[in-house]
Amino acid sequence: MRFSVNRDVFSEAVSFAVKLLPQRTTLPILSGVLIEATENGLTLSSFDYEVSAQTEISAQVDEPGTILVSGRLLADIASRLPNAPVQFTTNENRIVVSCGSANFTLLSMPVEEYPSIPQISGETGLVPGEDFAAAVAQVAVAASRDDVTPVITGVQLEVTDNRLSLVATDRYRVAVREIDWDNGDNTAPESLVALVPARTLQEVGKTFGHSSTISVAFTSKDDRELIAFTADKKTVTSLLIKGSFPPVRRLFPDSSENYAVINTAELIEAVRRVSLVLEREAALRFTFTIDGLTMEAVGSEQAQASEAIDALLTGDDIVLSLKPQFLIDGLTAVRSEYVRFSFTKSENTNKPGPMLITSQSSKDQPGADSFKYLLQPNLLLR
Repeated sequence: MRFSVNRDVFSEAVSFAVKLLPQRTTLPILSGVLIEATENGLTLSSFDYEVSAQTEISAQVDEPGTILVSGRLLADIASRLPNAPVQFTTNENRIVVSCGSANFTLLSMPVEEYPSIPQISGETGLVPGEDFAAAVAQVAVAASRDDVTPVITGVQLEVTDNRLSLVATDRYRVAVREIDWDNGDNTAPESLVALVPARTLQEVGKTFGHSSTISVAFTSKDDRELIAFTADKKTVTSLLIKGSFPPVRRLFPDSSENYAVINTAELIEAVRRVSLVLEREAALRFTFTIDGLTMEAVGSEQAQASEAIDALLTGDDIVLSLKPQFLIDGLTAVRSEYVRFSFTKSENTNKPGPMLITSQSSKDQPGADSFKYLLQPNLLLR
């Protein structure tokens, strides 16, 4: 095999292919990137039996062929090559990479032992790239990082008519966002549901966020349910998580007459300052009154901190305790100048119910997006 390719194009393609590879694997073969050279150009692929990435780029191919090479090593090399065309040639089980005055010789991996890359044809629907990336970034932060319960380490995608909902929870908080969904010419069923690993979805959002549209395809092959995302000659497929996602939508209140509106950036900075004295996992006390919001923290070695900021309260005064990082995650995801805290009641009259965070474009005008972040207070005080 022999080909020549633009350095920047090749480096970007390798980086994409290795991005979703596992950091550690019991099968070294799965750490490789498959490069197929044909008269149409290059196809670079990676696959670990759960997630695959594939991209096509242009290249001058003198001798077609297929090689498998260590992905992360190739990515490191490609990112540091001088500004010149990259030449690839093979000699038995060795791969020679030349670029300007730089030369590398790499050992090839056995192509015949590499698993077949999932191929998914057609599409189920289309989503706007920028909106999808924003929605993933807002929602995925609420997914659990505890692999003991795999079902909540994912983001649930729910298609109904012309809307796509993204939902995530780690039991302590729930995040939901809706965006447009285009069925195209497909006579799709009334609803579709897919539970996608949050880490995979986050990489898809980052990778395809600048694309005008992303093609999404749901498929089932040999008892393996897959989802595929395609844009700009790049495709990512992922095995879906099996199991029943908890019915978290019923936790959201229909309305609330008790709420506060606060400047988002001012609140984030204040929370970060006051929580400096807290020990890890400790809660921050919030007191909402007609005069504004007061935050109080009591840490180790009798360290204390407090701060008061402006807040426009409607309804009754309320006191609750929240984990600072969970709150900051929600505030950062809101992406609006102001934020609205809607307070709910629990069955126990002495304890507040979940608090709903939504965007607020001004002190008296709700935000335009559908993002909702539900946070359970007093978790650490029970």
